[in-house]
Amino acid sequence: MGEWTIGVIGGSGLYAIDALEDAERRTIDGPFGEPSDVLLCGRIGSVRFVFLPRHGPGHRLPPGAVNARANIDALKRAGCTDVLAISSVGSLREELEPGRFVVVDQFIDHTVARPSSFFGPGLVAHVSMAEPVCPRLSAFAADAAAAAGAPTTKGGTYLAMEGPHFSTRAESALYRQWGCDVIGMTAMPEAKLAREAELPYALVGMVTDYDCWRSDAPPVEVADVIARLGANASVARRLIEKLARLLPPERTASPLDTVLDFALITDPAHRDPALVATLDAVAGRVLR
Repeated sequence: MGEWTIGVIGGSGLYAIDALEDAERRTIDGPFGEPSDVLLCGRIGSVRFVFLPRHGPGHRLPPGAVNARANIDALKRAGCTDVLAISSVGSLREELEPGRFVVVDQFIDHTVARPSSFFGPGLVAHVSMAEPVCPRLSAFAADAAAAAGAPTTKGGTYLAMEGPHFSTRAESALYRQWGCDVIGMTAMPEAKLAREAELPYALVGMVTDYDCWRSDAPPVEVADVIARLGANASVARRLIEKLARLLPPERTASPLDTVLDFALITDPAHRDPALVATLDAVAGRVLR
């Protein structure tokens, strides 16, 4: 039993949480470079939150330049127990209209150019991603989204594309054939890294537009996305406030808190000391 500390990674349009009490900014130095921004730490009621805008102040970072390893490492160092990602997404389904919030439960990783693991030569680990999100946090997030007034869908598959370009019509049609429901550019490798850092992770996708699979409609443009961002972000801020009031007073342990117990494969005698040292926050629990 312990205190909740929710790391909130804000996507396009969500650059602050106004409701934080006793808010203070905290700079985190870690071995993976600079996170997207300084962390904004505070409370809503009894729940501690640590907020990080994924694209940095002023949305200066394109998807491929987001240092997901530094972001997750910083949230871990800040004492986060769980991570809630709130991301703008495109819709691949007619019934997932702009303004709807989709609580994702599966991913297809179609990114190609991003460091996707904290581990590597000298310290090998294989975490399970069969169920890539935390069911407990996802359920609370879905209830909070509904309480905030968002039309909410529980469950959906997120296609993570490299970007920064939007899809071709052929790609969009293919992703629908694959069974994907929403599309975005940032959830991978973020979700994988959160799992390696033993941080239960949930993602709420805020639908801004339909992807370009609708042949009778014009393709998505940035202006369409921006037009929807403000309304979505306002609801997302209410979602966070509702979440603070829905969480139980005490956080019970999650099986995801200890996934590295079953993931490390490199014999201790053959581990690279330099790599071990960089993982003092991410994997220090099992490497000490």
